[in-house]
Amino acid sequence: MKLYTSDRKFYTKTLKYAIPITLQCLITTGVNMTDNIMVGTLGENALSAVSLANQFINIFVFASMGLGQGASILATRFWGMQDKDALKKTISIVLRYGLLIAALFTAATICFPTAIMRMYIDDAQVIEEGVRYFGFSAYCYIFWALSLIASNILRSVGKVNIPLYTSILAFFANVGLNYIFIFGKLGLPAMGVEGAALGTLLSRVLETGIIFGYMVLVDKSIHYRLRDIFLHSKHLNREFFVVALPVMVSDTLQGFGNNVIAMITGQIGAQFVAAYSITTVVQQMSSVLTQGIAQSSSIVVGHTLGSGDTDRAKEEANAFLGLGIVVGIVAGGIILAVSGPIISCYNITDSTKQLAQQLMYAIAFIVFFRSVNSILTKGVLRGGGDTRFLMVADIIFLWITSVPLGYVAGVVLMAPAFLVYCALKMDEILKCVLCVYRLRSQKWIKKISVE
Repeated sequence: MKLYTSDRKFYTKTLKYAIPITLQCLITTGVNMTDNIMVGTLGENALSAVSLANQFINIFVFASMGLGQGASILATRFWGMQDKDALKKTISIVLRYGLLIAALFTAATICFPTAIMRMYIDDAQVIEEGVRYFGFSAYCYIFWALSLIASNILRSVGKVNIPLYTSILAFFANVGLNYIFIFGKLGLPAMGVEGAALGTLLSRVLETGIIFGYMVLVDKSIHYRLRDIFLHSKHLNREFFVVALPVMVSDTLQGFGNNVIAMITGQIGAQFVAAYSITTVVQQMSSVLTQGIAQSSSIVVGHTLGSGDTDRAKEEANAFLGLGIVVGIVAGGIILAVSGPIISCYNITDSTKQLAQQLMYAIAFIVFFRSVNSILTKGVLRGGGDTRFLMVADIIFLWITSVPLGYVAGVVLMAPAFLVYCALKMDEILKCVLCVYRLRSQKWIKKISVE
């Protein structure tokens, strides 16, 4: 099993897609980290409230990402075939489902904000801050759905720079608006956590207006227009359910899993929640290159399979596994190097800092397995259409291993933070081993039918 390829064009094409995607992920992480630091200056209750409220919002984000990436699997194949009619129908299907899910989450957040917060923690002050944060965040869902779907579709056809440029603009807008609204600058009243939510909402509106507007008004390669949302797509609806729906289920379950983990951390205590929220940003930062390579691998392998060259796709898949190993080792070193300076940026107690540092060590260990796992599950195997296998693996390892082990370690045994985190992320290790075996079996390449 050769973990590299002598084809230089492969690495050139991978970097062409991976670098803009990585930069976009880095920008998104930078926004989250900056928001966390600004909210952290308001105290541990505000930091915990925003962190837990975002856990619920992230269920929707994961579902929308799953929809977008599931549609991307079909889109990359159809782009490789140069079947633009099927590509347009795929976009229409994913938009319909995306808007439906956004409407459901909007209604739930507006009607039941207190009940949602109580799922995570039984602390009146934290719940009150979370409800205030939901006041503006409830209206973000539709804009998240449209921007995530448009980003995935544009990447599928090789237009990775448009989402990047949009994210850069949204980054400056988000940071600037949050600073103004949270702390009450330019003569405005200080809004605290409500200001963080309002700044995020306005930046999402800007981001969606640009990227979705580009796809439906400017782009000429796909030439998708709003009227195309009514395209008849009966057969592709069935294909979407076979290939793309398992991706949405997997990602949504991951979002639910993260919420269960948040509930477990909430039962451990607000101090642990604050420490964990700091490490969440570091996890995102350390995995941005992995995300870039994972998404680019799905695009590269999908295009190759769409062109009909199966042998080349297998060679590319093995090379991506090699990249995952290298990136995992580098990411672990980065975490160890930056953990101390990042923790020192937060206005938290010494005991919370110690908890955060223990979690950083655990993340540096787990990130190797996450790197290999992500590139295979979110990239290569998805690009091959092996989505039902991945859905089953996600269900088994997350809900049968990680969640029970994490609860026992954190709540029952009250184990050290390092062991608690490793228990919560045991699925990363197990899926890594399984997916390498799946790759070697060569059963991951599935046929996608147009008719």
